[in-house]
Amino acid sequence: MRVALAAAVRTLPRGAGLAYEPKFDGHRLVVVRTAEDVVLQARSGRIVTSAFPDLAAAALQLPAATVLDGEVVVWHAGRTDFALVQRRAAATPARAAVLAQSLPASYAAFDVLELAGLDLRARPYERRRALLVDLLLPLGPPLQPVPMTTDPELAATWYETLPASGIEGLVVKRLDQAYPAGRRGWQKLRHTDVRDAAVIGYTGTPRRPLALVLVLPAGDETPLVSSPLTAALRAEVAAELASRTATATSTPASTATPAATPTSTARSAAAATAAATVTAIGLGEVPFRPLDPPLTAEVRYTSTRHPPPEVLRLRSDL
Repeated sequence: MRVALAAAVRTLPRGAGLAYEPKFDGHRLVVVRTAEDVVLQARSGRIVTSAFPDLAAAALQLPAATVLDGEVVVWHAGRTDFALVQRRAAATPARAAVLAQSLPASYAAFDVLELAGLDLRARPYERRRALLVDLLLPLGPPLQPVPMTTDPELAATWYETLPASGIEGLVVKRLDQAYPAGRRGWQKLRHTDVRDAAVIGYTGTPRRPLALVLVLPAGDETPLVSSPLTAALRAEVAAELASRTATATSTPASTATPAATPTSTARSAAAATAAATVTAIGLGEVPFRPLDPPLTAEVRYTSTRHPPPEVLRLRSDL
């Protein structure tokens, strides 16, 4: 199932025919209720049903042949906690059952793509939204529709006040819009400074990467070491490294330079990777392993110097 994507904007879009939803800081999740069971699909297409047995059990209440699009979140101390979602996503099946009790997940649904066998993706968002609310409100948590408003002033209030609850911004959609599968047909306004960065290397070992070496957009093109990776991100990066060719992973650090990059800043930083050391905040010169070609990661940062960039997730789409 190809999911709809959103293009970043810097100001709140206004105008007639727009809908505004809070943007939850979690993991994108497609819920597929088949005739016999439930399948949970990550944004990448990977099946993650075993990581969220609590959501899979709750989704059994849905009509057969129903597909929802939304975000899985974990609430802690009155706010959503992205690190806890990553912890849930990386759990083994046995561990997932334990975490489902101590760190229960919630599903913030923002679209219904199929309902009882009827494909709704070509229908306008306004109609899909009404069907989503009618479907989920009688069921209650952990499956819930995200809040929505057509009032830009209320949306602006949400934008200013909801970050304390872990909400990272707003998603804006047209009321008359079909579901834009695989396209950036929606708009997103974020509070945090989140950008795509080129991953030109990593510290640690291929089996246990510790941090990523990044070139930030609109920076001074100096490679930086990220803050330490979470357990979930270490596993994700290790899996990506394992899938690379033996040549790419065994190239001597002293001669490796990226041959292809996702951004122009990464291309200009190729010479910096040849030395295979980078200055880390508070650590001095740190050796690292270059990546050829680089990856792309979504990172949060406040400046190019302090604190270190925080890697949120690897990006599989550009």
